Amino acid sequence: MKYNKLGRTGITVSESCLGTMTWGSQNTEAEAFEQMDYALDHGINFFDTAELYPTTPLSAETYGDTETIIGNWFEKTGKRKDVVLATKVAGAGRPYIRGGEPITGAAIREAVDASLRRLKTDYIDLYQIHWPNRGHYHFRQAWTYNPFKQDREKAVADIEEKLSALDDCVKAGKIRAIGLSNETAWGTLKYLSLAEKKGLARVATLQNEYNLLYRSFDLDLAEVSHHEDVGLLAYSPLAGGILSGKYLDGQKPAGSRGSINGDIGGRLQPRQEPATRAYVEIARKHGLDPSAMALAFCLTRPFMASVIIGATGMEQLKTDISAADLVLSDEVLAEIAKVHRFYPMPM
Repeated sequence: MKYNKLGRTGITVSESCLGTMTWGSQNTEAEAFEQMDYALDHGINFFDTAELYPTTPLSAETYGDTETIIGNWFEKTGKRKDVVLATKVAGAGRPYIRGGEPITGAAIREAVDASLRRLKTDYIDLYQIHWPNRGHYHFRQAWTYNPFKQDREKAVADIEEKLSALDDCVKAGKIRAIGLSNETAWGTLKYLSLAEKKGLARVATLQNEYNLLYRSFDLDLAEVSHHEDVGLLAYSPLAGGILSGKYLDGQKPAGSRGSINGDIGGRLQPRQEPATRAYVEIARKHGLDPSAMALAFCLTRPFMASVIIGATGMEQLKTDISAADLVLSDEVLAEIAKVHRFYPMPM
């Protein structure tokens, strides 16, 4: 396992990060404990969660349960100091989370305190804005994305309010570093410029989707990452499990995310199948596990701070963690590049 710095913070994390969004729905607390124990024993020191979790499915009844499970594990094991812990404040849209209202400074302060209670800790290592108030092109919204409807002054004022609240939490010792999620190049740069201008906390990371089927980060955001030291925390590196090949030919294995969340947030649809099949065939041709190959590819990207892996079963988790030791040959990388040129954005 290799380790990387989170931006300019000095915080060091494993290049594989343990994702948690199934804990409390698809996974029991005991299963989550087993995953955390195994991950820590195999070099993973970075866990990512969110107040919103679990997500499979999302519900008012399970809201906050994933953080509670992690807090219970900290309490049981006493291993809080061994983990770099990341969580997120939810944005607008869920009536059971602060009335479904957009993120404000007050909402951030309230959410931080609530997460600290559930997590049974007095600090969070990385606190992230789960998605922006003004809108974005993530969650399969690229096809209808229209930034020209955004109010320029409101967008900037909104970012400044959130950044000021995050900075207050840093100064209070409640969080160590800040990050964004589902953000754009402009949004990221605006946070950075306001931080520099006003002496506020600097964004260290950007948690966006990145996988063989969705590589928008390769463009403008890669340039931002390079020049501004903002590393990517890649979520859905297996495209919700699609890149394992288990959904090919219309299959939906019992208990899988596809059997619970239908189209896996818009990912599971006919246009992705030819590309998925091509990537699975590359893996099998070279004697590789398709999931491990997909994760190992993400780890080759120069902007990658950590790849967020998640699994409902221990065998899948073991495969995912093993990808950190997998070196893809030039031949495999060339074949992947060829498929990408043919299917640049299939979902």
